Amino acid sequence: MPLRAVTMAEIERIFEILDRLGISREAVVIPLRPVHPAGVRSLPNGKLEIQVDSEAPFEEWLQGLERILAARRPS
Repeated sequence: MPLRAVTMAEIERIFEILDRLGISREAVVIPLRPVHPAGVRSLPNGKLEIQVDSEAPFEEWLQGLERILAARRPS
C-alpha cells in the first residue's frame, strides 16, 4: 500500500536510526509528503533532507535509509 503521508510513527522510526548513528535530530528535515523516488540530500543550510518513499514498503525503505546514512557519516 502506498504511503500517503509521513506521520509521527514513521518519523519516530527514522529518529531511532538517527539516534543509533549519532546524528542529531536537529540536523535533519523530513518532509511530510512522501515522494518517489525517495532520497537523502544535503541542503544549503547544512541539514540533511530525508525524503520518505511513497511506493516502497516503509520497513524495506527504512533499512536502505540506515545504509545510506551510515555511508554518509564522516569517518
